[in-house]
Amino acid sequence: MTDTAPRTLTIDVWSDVMCPWCAIGYGQLRKALGELEGELGAEVRWHAFELNPDMPESGEEQEAHLQRKYGRSAAEGSEIRGRMKAIAEEAGVSLQYEGEGDSPPAMMWNTFAAHCLLTWAGETAGPGTQTELKLALFRAHFNERLNVSSRDVLLDVAESVGLDRSGALAALSDPALAARVRAEEKQAWDLNITGVPAMVVEGKFMIPGAQAPETYVNALRRVAEKTAQRAGA
Repeated sequence: MTDTAPRTLTIDVWSDVMCPWCAIGYGQLRKALGELEGELGAEVRWHAFELNPDMPESGEEQEAHLQRKYGRSAAEGSEIRGRMKAIAEEAGVSLQYEGEGDSPPAMMWNTFAAHCLLTWAGETAGPGTQTELKLALFRAHFNERLNVSSRDVLLDVAESVGLDRSGALAALSDPALAARVRAEEKQAWDLNITGVPAMVVEGKFMIPGAQAPETYVNALRRVAEKTAQRAGA
């Protein structure tokens, strides 16, 4: 009797580099896939979603932005950050500054160029490297407090995961690539994705929001069962 290889599911993830829940959601998904090791695997592909497409080049201080956008007080913001930090720690994700010296202010940046870089990475280097780049961008934003709208920062991050710097530079100036990113963003709206993270498994089954690992485990098992039944029908 021969062992069969675990089934690999495609998971398309719409997310933004600025989104802490996206980092948390991927951490929870990674835990779920660890529990499913030997049973199910996944090919994760990242897609563009801008939480703040009109963000100016100068960016905006994070807390001021959230107070303005959601009308919440500083005390409410502190409470939400505390809950988020606890959930992030459970997911094995750090959202805290980890650099040397005093923490720079947390900022919000325009992320369109970062999405162009991610789309280029997926197209040229494949989903594995694209995921490495996504995680490196999360680190750059949350843990290093770098300006991820800066071309130089983006090129440094791309190079850190083994991508060609000159190729990355060309990608950031490619109007055809920019058009494909805009098409990805439009696809999100066509799929009724209005918040992120949003994961679409096997092109059909939506898992919205950052879920607990057991929720992902159960959802992925159900999708595998349903698609196997359809294939055998």
